[in-house]
This record gives sequence, structure tokens and C-alpha cells, in this order.
Amino acid sequence: MKRREYLLTSIILGSSFIFSPVLSFSKRREVIRKIKHNDEKVNRVQQAMLSMQRASWEQGVAAQAFLELGENEIVYLMAKESVLRQTSEGRLSVVYQDNSVTDPAASGEAVLHAAKLFDDKSLKDGAERMLRYLLDKAPKTKSGIIYHILSAPEIWVDAMYMAPPFLAVAGHYQEAVKQVRGIRNYLWNTDKKLFSHRWNDEEKIFVNEDFWGVGNGWAAAGMSRVLKTLPSNMSSEKDELMHYIQDVIDGCLEHIKPDYLFHNILDNKDSFVEINLSQMLAYSIFRGVKNNWLDKSYLDYAYKMRNVVHNKVDKYGYVQGVCGAPYFDKPGRATEGQAFFLLMEAAYNSL
Repeated sequence: MKRREYLLTSIILGSSFIFSPVLSFSKRREVIRKIKHNDEKVNRVQQAMLSMQRASWEQGVAAQAFLELGENEIVYLMAKESVLRQTSEGRLSVVYQDNSVTDPAASGEAVLHAAKLFDDKSLKDGAERMLRYLLDKAPKTKSGIIYHILSAPEIWVDAMYMAPPFLAVAGHYQEAVKQVRGIRNYLWNTDKKLFSHRWNDEEKIFVNEDFWGVGNGWAAAGMSRVLKTLPSNMSSEKDELMHYIQDVIDGCLEHIKPDYLFHNILDNKDSFVEINLSQMLAYSIFRGVKNNWLDKSYLDYAYKMRNVVHNKVDKYGYVQGVCGAPYFDKPGRATEGQAFFLLMEAAYNSL
């Protein structure tokens, strides 16, 4: 963290912005103070996240946060643990009973990144086993869309973040796009411009048709990661994903509250208010504007959501008020809430 603080301060000090005659000396000091303060807050959020017990998707999203922050040593350590707890059929980060098919793939990019960066054969093999599981072994629909859980033939919106981004970074670009399209075909509501949560493919019914806020956040962030990875020769697929991302962001923003937060069920004002979707959308907007997928007009929403979230971090580093673990049925704290604060900050810093 001290390294990042030094670099950020050096960049700001060396910029024409800081030395602009418009800025007084006291204003320059205030800018630097805010950078240092935010860096300390990021450090507290990281430490709190590392203290939390983690299921497979939580290990994955936590490792991804460190990856996008550039903390490669921590990514390596988390990747080693993911492979240590890999099942015989290839699912990463599985702790005892884990019913998920796609959640273990959330660790895939971090494992693959660490494998290449540190030239670690055990990590390379682990990433390959996870990939082969998704491609060859995972239960799927007749059209080849991966089920989210082992116990039922169900498609969940959560999966949009878990499997397609790993497939893309592993070089299976068309398969990643296929999975995005498939999940969207099952769960997307064209009128509401939102994703429902769960579909049973055998019974052809929604297990949960609600427009879960965090679920739509998973979709926006997951599609953003896929889009960022696609090569330039897939321009039509990139355009397709750009529209998908903008659609779900627009659909969510239709339900934003005056305080820039959202209800847990987006169109149900009787459901509790939580803050993780605000982080997830801010992350997706920052990434979208940075990479010219979204118009800069969206930044006003992202900045305001980020400001609100910053005020929710307590003195211990817990991001309070997210859709909370372990049952995600009330506001509280959760690994994914910690991780998306960090992902939001990584995207903000990049922008």
C-alpha cells in the first residue's frame, strides 16, 4: 500500500493539474491528503476482507480485486490456496460442501494470471483443469449453457460474472460470448431492461423471477470483464456486449434512489436498501468510460454512488450495508461487498 501511495502522490505532484495556477497551495495539499486518506481506507477494506471466511465465488472475487489493484503477490497466494482446494473434477476454491458449477471459476483469472506471472506449473495445471471442467464436464442445457448448480438444472444471473470472464481470458472468446448470450436469453426481461435471478431449464419456469439488484450487478461487471478481454477482430461481438452492458446499467438506474442506493429487489420498495449494487455499477461505469464503451455522462452517477459508498466504510474497514452474508437476505457485510469496493477503486484509479 505504501508503494501505491508513493506512486499516486508522485503522479499528482508531477501533473500540470497540481501545479495549475488555479489551485492554491492549500488546495494541492487537500488533494494529496484525500489520496492518502483513500489509500488508507483501501488498506483497511483489504484487511477486513482477508479476515473473512470465503466460499468459492468469494475467494474468486476477492482475488480478482487484488488482481485489478495490481497486488500480484497477494494474487499468487490466493491462487495457490484456490488450487490447494481444487476438486478432482477441476472446480477451484471448493471448501467442503459446494453445490456450485460456475462459482469456482471466479478464481480462474487470478489463477491463470499468477501462473503466467510466476511461471508456476501447479497453477497452470489448476487453471487448465478448471477450464476443461467448464468446457467438457460441467452440466449444461441442450444448447450448451452451463448450469449454475449441481443439484438442479438451473441458470442463475450470478454465473455471468463467474464463468464467461475466465473463458475469455483463457482464450475461448466465442465460448465466453456464447455463455453471455445464453444466460441473457434465459433471464433478460426486455420490458424492464433487467435480469431475473433463477430459471429452471427442466421445468421451464422461473425459480426466482425477481430483479435482484446484486444479480444485475454481477451481470454488468461480468460482461464488462468479457468485453475488455475480447480481441479487436471480434468487433461485432464487442458491439453486442456494449449494448448489453448499457442496457442493464440503464435498467438499474431507472430504480436508483435519491441517495444513489438501490432496493435489494430493484422494483420492490418494500425490500431492504443495500449498497453493493452501487459499487458494482460504479465499477462497470468507470471501466466502460475508460474503454469508450459508455458515454461520459454516466460518470455523474458513478461518482455520486462512489461517494455514498465511501461513507459506509467503518473504522475496521468493513463496507457496511451491502447485501449481507451468509444468506444475503438483509443488509450487512460480505466478502463480495468488500471486493467490489476495491474493484470500484481500481477502476476509478484507472480512469
